[in-house]
Amino acid sequence: MSSPLVSAEWLQAHLHDNDLCLVDCRFNLMQPQQGRDQYQQGHLPGAVYLDLEQDLSAPKGDRGGRHPLPDIEALAARLGAIGISSDPATLVVAYDASFSAFASRLWWLLRYLGHERVAVLDGGLAAWQAIGGELVTDIPAIAPAEFQPNPQTGWVVDAAGVKVAQARGQVLIDSRETDRYRGDREPIDPVAGHIPGAQLAVWKEALDEKGYWRLPSEQQQRWQHLSTAVQPIIYCGSGVTACVNLLSWELAGRSPAQLYAGSWSDWCSDPENAIATGEE
Repeated sequence: MSSPLVSAEWLQAHLHDNDLCLVDCRFNLMQPQQGRDQYQQGHLPGAVYLDLEQDLSAPKGDRGGRHPLPDIEALAARLGAIGISSDPATLVVAYDASFSAFASRLWWLLRYLGHERVAVLDGGLAAWQAIGGELVTDIPAIAPAEFQPNPQTGWVVDAAGVKVAQARGQVLIDSRETDRYRGDREPIDPVAGHIPGAQLAVWKEALDEKGYWRLPSEQQQRWQHLSTAVQPIIYCGSGVTACVNLLSWELAGRSPAQLYAGSWSDWCSDPENAIATGEE
């Protein structure tokens, strides 16, 4: 893909391409069934649904965060079941209604599995509706395909990897809202604060107030304080909205950054970890 984004106008023109798989990723962290219900009430023509917690995450355990990365073989089987082929490579376009948070998770997961032909619908569902795009309730009949994963193992770190990175001075980026980073508020996880030494780059700042992605030049400005030689570790609450910053990093023309998949929800579950709650 020349860009990890496609416009609603482009999608409308290519909606019936034989090699296109359109994926609805809508989800609500507080109401997990809502995204699936919304899909059933109306979705883009031909779109299939993938659920953050059932498809794009492994079951939550004692460690690993609220949304651990899914088992690679299980995810590969699910992707094949909805018609995504690795050879020839299917073009996957993901969308949601949450500032691309969940669509970006699928974008990153596919890239992590070595699938390059994937993009996010710029502006999400609202952009499609703004050009008069229709919504349907029909569930598409999908011919299964074979998806062979080729995981980029160096793109992911765990808590131990973060500690090694801290010792060598590698940059950590916290993607959450400012008050959660500061420890003033924590609506989901049991402990407030951030990983010691982490810098803040709020994920929503990669998009404008309507949910459209900012221009590549603006993405470059977001990261201009970091050398082009830097490969940061990016995290959030549970490894979801960090993927928005990972996409922003790519739009800025940078080499792939790393994801701390367990993120803050994993880090703060270990009582041995020092908790930083103030700005640094």
